[in-house]
Order: sequence, then structure tokens, then C-alpha cells
Amino acid sequence: MTRELRNVPGPKARAIIERDARVVSPSYPRPYGFVMSHGKGAYAWDVDGNKYLDFIAGIAVLTTGHAHPAVVKAITEQAQKFIHISSDYYHEPWVKLAEKLADIAPFSEPAMSFFTNSGTESVEAAIKLAKHHTGRKFFIGFLGGFHGRTLGSLAFTARKPVFRQRFFPWMPGVVHVPYPNPYRPMFQTKPGEGQGRAVVRYIEEYVFKYLLPADEVAGILVEPIQGEGGYIVPPDDFFPALRDLCDRYGILLIVDEVQTGVGRTGKWWAIQHWGVEPDIVASAKGLASGVPFGAMLARKSVMTWPQGAHGNTYGGNPLACAASQVTLEMVEKELMHNAARVGEYALEGFRQLLQKHPHIGHVRGKGLMLAMEFVRDRASKEPFPEMRDLVEQYAFRLGLLTMGAGDSVLRMAPPLIITEKEVDEALEILDQAIALAEKALAG
Repeated sequence: MTRELRNVPGPKARAIIERDARVVSPSYPRPYGFVMSHGKGAYAWDVDGNKYLDFIAGIAVLTTGHAHPAVVKAITEQAQKFIHISSDYYHEPWVKLAEKLADIAPFSEPAMSFFTNSGTESVEAAIKLAKHHTGRKFFIGFLGGFHGRTLGSLAFTARKPVFRQRFFPWMPGVVHVPYPNPYRPMFQTKPGEGQGRAVVRYIEEYVFKYLLPADEVAGILVEPIQGEGGYIVPPDDFFPALRDLCDRYGILLIVDEVQTGVGRTGKWWAIQHWGVEPDIVASAKGLASGVPFGAMLARKSVMTWPQGAHGNTYGGNPLACAASQVTLEMVEKELMHNAARVGEYALEGFRQLLQKHPHIGHVRGKGLMLAMEFVRDRASKEPFPEMRDLVEQYAFRLGLLTMGAGDSVLRMAPPLIITEKEVDEALEILDQAIALAEKALAG
């Protein structure tokens, strides 16, 4: 079915966007003029009454979709009891949620949690804990990684110069290495060696030899699947080799599961796809179905800092705890399995679009963390950001919310409640949007 291109944003949306420009910081990245009115399930409506299929879910936040009745009920019931009590005191929703997170933590050792309000705060907590526990000074991060914008997490973020421009000095002591990208390999490999092991060998043979003393490296911070970097799924040999390296040098393996965790990839944590246990996990986004909430999980043997070493006012907010508890229950009961099943269905649809449209160079993903990368031609693999941007805009005008990532990647992270029927709708829109972009760029 061919859809009509909407003239969006409409008049009500434009009026709000104009008001926004007068009073809101211009630093926020806005890809297009979507002004939300309300949402239900996998759909959102703008203030002019246009309906959209939401395939970005607040950047992988709305695990249970918009305004899920069970989440609304949990928040309402908690709000009627008390809305806030600082972390200087105790409340049972906090303890109950920490117990659940300990049950699902991706390591066999007992786990402990530190609650935060966002992904970048979870990363900051992980950095501080790693420093405190090990007594070491240095860290290793990855090119293309995104871990947040506060000055500690910014030291690891290596995606765009604008994220760092005019903000130096950030936290010192972080060295970056390439992230293994199967579609765009960077290293020459030895016989029987893949890109993942080659990256780890580079750390050992070059970084430890020329840049950092291995016995002073506190941790290696890494996304199991790079998010802002382009939804890059690493080769299967990477994480086992990285875990082995950390074990041999007494380095903590810290995984940033802010975008990948809470069932999004078909498992509780994306790192579990490789059978590797980390030492610390940073989580947020999908934890509470849209209520601002994050958590840093660590092995109990690592969570050794004393009272007062780290804290906050809003972490473990009772409304967030209530929303998170019901979210995790739904993920465990159904949504994680739905993400795995429907995600594979969607990826097969992406593969069919790949066969049809020559400027799609690669499709990839795990669960409902999906991407297609646009190239000028498949032989050179030269990124084609103009195509990606046009597809994003046309999809918006046709009723689909998506978002860019990497140099020329379109990422999709719909709610975990998404159905195959809704995937078919999204694929239909994407097919038309890509065709329109191809025609525009050819003319």
C-alpha cells in the first residue's frame, strides 16, 4: 500500500517548536519536528492528530510501550503512598527491586546495586567503583562508543567531536582502541584469528607496551553492541578474548548495557549472547518503561566502597522502583521472548529490503535492536549519510519514527511489545521511504 506523504510538522507542532526555540537549550539533537500529544502501545500521536508507529521508543526506553496500563497502575498506586524519600533512608520498593536485579545479574556471584537516574550516572558510578576497588588509575574505552555526556562518561565517549568540543579537560586516563566491526574490519588478522581477537591482541601488544602499564588499568568499559556508534554487533570471538585479557591482568570488565539491556536483545543482558560474565554493569533506559531510572550492578566482591563514598538524592525513587518492578516482571514473563522472536522476523524483513535496494549495504541486530547501514555502493562500502537522512525524514512523513546512528545507519528499537503485524507496517513504510530517497538523490 502506497502512503501519502504528510506535510509535517503541522501548524500546532510548528507553533510549539517556535516557542521551544525561544526558551530551551539549542544543544538538544532533534532529527525532525515530532511534537507528541499522547501514545498507546507501539503508537504515538502528534499535537496535530497524526499517528505514528514508534520504532525508536524514546531511544530504547519504552520497554512496555506507551502508557502500559500495568505501569501506569504501579506508578499511580505508589504515588498515592509517597513520591519521594531520599537514599539516606530505606523503603521496601527499593529493596525489592534490588533483589530482583540481583536475581537477573549476568554473573554467578552475588550482586549488589547502586541506583541512579540515568545511563550516564550509571556509567559514572561504575567508573568510580572501579577506581575505588582496584586502586588503579587508567581505563580503556572504544572508538565509536557512547557512554554519556558528563565529564567522567565523556572521557569514554568517542563518537563525534561535537560531544567533546570545548569541554576539555574531562576525566584523564582513558585510552581508546577500535571496536571490532565485522562489516568494516580494521585489523589484519593472524591465521585462525578473527577481528575480535585481533582487537584484544592490539590492546595487549601495543596499548600495554607503549601507552598504559597493564597493572595500573582499573577497567575496560565497553558496549556489548555499540549504540550511537551504529548498532554494531561484534564478532563472536571478541568478548571471550576480552574477558580472558581482563582475568590475566586483574582488570575489571565493565559493560554499558544502558541501551542493550533489560531484554532488548532477547536476553536479559546483551553480554549473555557471548557467554561472558562481566564485573560491573551500567543500566538505565528500558529499566522503568520511561520513568527516569538507572542502576549500576556489580559483583558483591567488587562493591567494596564504604558508606558515603558515593550517593545521590533521587536514585531509587519509589515511583521509578514501582515502574521498574512491573517492567521486569513483564519482560521476564513474555517481552524478552517476544523481542527475540519478533526481532528475528524483523531482521529477515530487513534482509529482503537489502536485496531490493542497492544502497543498503548491511543489515544487522539482535532482538529488537536493529539497524540498516546505507552506502554509496556495496563494493566500496562508502557511507551514504545523505541517503540515511532522507530515509529518516521520509519515514517520519509516512508515519514511522526512527533515528540515525553511526555515519550512515538507521537504527530501530521499538517497544518490546511490538507484533509481527506492526513490523510488517514498518517494513512497508521503510520500503517506500527508501524508494523516495533513491528517487530524490538520483534526480
